[in-house]
Amino acid sequence: MKLTENFTLEELYASATAARKGIDNTPSMVVQQNLRMLAEKILQPIRDEYRHPITVTSGYRCATLNKAVNGAKNSQHLTGCAADIKCTYTSKAYLFRLILRMIREGKIVVGQLIWEYGTADEPNWIHVSLPTAGKKNQVLYLYKVQK
Repeated sequence: MKLTENFTLEELYASATAARKGIDNTPSMVVQQNLRMLAEKILQPIRDEYRHPITVTSGYRCATLNKAVNGAKNSQHLTGCAADIKCTYTSKAYLFRLILRMIREGKIVVGQLIWEYGTADEPNWIHVSLPTAGKKNQVLYLYKVQK
């Protein structure tokens, strides 16, 4: 089901881990509504600004899948309110900086923008989420410092 011009519902809950382990990761109607909002308010505006494809590597994760991938117990992925993304046209660091600029210019509002793992030069992936009462435009960097 198409959620926006460039994102489908299926890509926001697809999981190789779920398929490999036989986990049913089908989202409920409430989660589907959250995924639509995530696509409309955050992912599509990023895609439009970037003007190149971005790949969702992890969107919705049911509790069983979240545990299987060692996700945080309070992860917004559990409610369909977060996605991990990558790109291939430029570096992920470039995409992260573009998203950060969009936040600063008021083009999007996120709960969290996270530079996930990798190095200080390049994240392994970028986490974006919908804002919540306790999280609005929070920017985090999670990586190991090279010695």
